[in-house]
Amino acid sequence: MTKTPSSLIVRARWAFVQGADDPAPRRVDDAAVLLRNGVVEKIGSASDLLSRNPETDVVGDGTQALLPGLINAHHHSNAVTHIQHGIEDGVLEPWIMGNPRMRWTDPRLRTLVAAGRLLQTGVTSVVDMASVASAHQSGYDDLRARLGAYEDSGLRGHLAGGVSFYSRLVHREDEAFVASLPGELAARVRAHYLEADKGSERDYLTLMDGLVAEAKGMDRARVWYGPPGPQWVGDDLMLAIADAAERHDTGMQTHVQESLYERLEAERALGKSMTAHLRDLGVLSPRLSFAHAVWSSERDVEILAESGAAVSHNPSSNLRLRSGVAPLNGFLAAGVTVGLGMDGTTLGDDEDMFAEVRLAHRLHRTPRIGGPAPSLDQTFGLATTGGAKLLRREGELGRIDVGMAADMVLVDLDRIGWPYIAPEADPLAVVLQRAKQGDVRTVLVGGEVVLRDGWPTRFDLKAAGAELAEQVAALAYDEDFAALYAALKPHIEDWYAGWEVPEMHPWIAHNSRR
Repeated sequence: MTKTPSSLIVRARWAFVQGADDPAPRRVDDAAVLLRNGVVEKIGSASDLLSRNPETDVVGDGTQALLPGLINAHHHSNAVTHIQHGIEDGVLEPWIMGNPRMRWTDPRLRTLVAAGRLLQTGVTSVVDMASVASAHQSGYDDLRARLGAYEDSGLRGHLAGGVSFYSRLVHREDEAFVASLPGELAARVRAHYLEADKGSERDYLTLMDGLVAEAKGMDRARVWYGPPGPQWVGDDLMLAIADAAERHDTGMQTHVQESLYERLEAERALGKSMTAHLRDLGVLSPRLSFAHAVWSSERDVEILAESGAAVSHNPSSNLRLRSGVAPLNGFLAAGVTVGLGMDGTTLGDDEDMFAEVRLAHRLHRTPRIGGPAPSLDQTFGLATTGGAKLLRREGELGRIDVGMAADMVLVDLDRIGWPYIAPEADPLAVVLQRAKQGDVRTVLVGGEVVLRDGWPTRFDLKAAGAELAEQVAALAYDEDFAALYAALKPHIEDWYAGWEVPEMHPWIAHNSRR
């Protein structure tokens, strides 16, 4: 493992720094940042810091842009994407039931490859919601391998482990759904989905206790609780998870109100939104973040702001899975903590965090002059300061400032600036609106160079990818399950298509505040 140097200077043409009270980053030209023991000690001119520290190693040649490390607030580190597995996008509920068509991938290798790709796009911290098939030893071994991979990669991985115990087929009504299927199909579906041994809720909590203990001696990797969704774990387990997360002083993330049908399901079963239900249950707090929250009403937004619970906004995934457009402008106006996540399903299927920032920036600009529209500083803030607050690490991550952890990204400007950048152009706006994954050449985490010349330093990403590909290619496609899913999918679609959708309901209207 690479040892972090005790001192280092990072040099840049433009450094974008931000104090705790600054609403947006400010630019320092011909800048240098002095790091000591993985922390920012001083920010100043390159000429001054270089002359005062002549023996200190230097990273960067003064031609790049220096940004804070980006934070991916919600992800599924699959390494091989759904598209690469031949699984096309679709509405969430029927789409997710077909995911077992993906060939098995070794958990350590998949996490290393995914972490390498994240580093290549400037991500230095991630929340990885990692669901496993059961709470038995096999589930523990899977999560433990992923946790170790994050520790070894150099990336700050917040591994949110989870198991689904309920709603294995449709939201809350599995038995009624199976009863609606033709006899032979019903028997096959019951055997495959409902009779699978996932262990108990107590097994899951014990598993997570062991995983938290495993992470105590680690530097980069942390364990979170990742209940896949309230309808998949039930109220009792959500309460137990909230208690355990507080006891271990760690985070929780869960999918909430991602799809229209999740919103409808809560209204049908609970008579209220899932956000309101979780508030009444007593599990909302700043340590809990919602992934997606697309179908949030104005009252839901108020509840989030009042409780301090956070949201990971995932615009690409929301579009790809036909979930809709989240009310980002409402979140920001109300003061909700919002991070930005790629969810493993970016619009270009390329896991480019700069593209995700741009999508968030442009998707929510409403058409009327004077209407809501997030500024570029705000959408960049989702991937930096907002993500850090979601992690409850805002005093450590998300900004370049004295006393902060030295998580930084050097972005090459050759392609971005070719053939010309006007002197009156805002450099940060130019970088954020033109940078791509391939422009990231150097990444530091805690003052350690973990990406150099575009490749991770702690492990061989090319070799890991080749080994993963060899493993996956050796596995036969599960034709039996594919046939089962092909027979099942139309029934799932018909089940949800029969739900009444109140067209004029205020949380369905796509209004100018989204």
